[in-house]
Amino acid sequence: MSTVRHKDREFASHVVELMQSIGPVSARRMFGGHGFFLEGLMFALMADGTLYLKADTRTAGDFERLGLAMFTYEKKGREYSLSYYQAPEEILESPDEMNVWANKAYGAALRAPARKVKKRA
Repeated sequence: MSTVRHKDREFASHVVELMQSIGPVSARRMFGGHGFFLEGLMFALMADGTLYLKADTRTAGDFERLGLAMFTYEKKGREYSLSYYQAPEEILESPDEMNVWANKAYGAALRAPARKVKKRA
C-alpha cells in the first residue's frame, strides 16, 4: 500500500470521527479520493488531501466570505466545478466547528434535487 493512500485513509478516518456528532457518517473511496455520506447522501468529499463540503445558494456565501475555493476538476481539457467548497482548516481540529460546518453541508445535500438515475438500454 502506498504511503499516500495510507495517509488519505487516515485523514478520511479522522474526518469521519469528527463528523459523528451529526450522525453515523461513513466514508467510501471514490475517484481516487473519498466521499462522505450520511443516510445515503453524499455531503462532503476529499480529493488530493483536501476536504470539501457541499454548498448551495444558502451556504455558498459562508465559504466565499472566508475565501475558500470551490472544488474543480479537469476532464478532456475542460474545467468543471461541483457545488463543494474547501472546508475551513479549523474544523479539522475542532469537533464543535466540524459539527456546524458538517450540518451546513448535510443541509445543502438534503435541499439538492434528487438526481435521476439513467436506465440502461
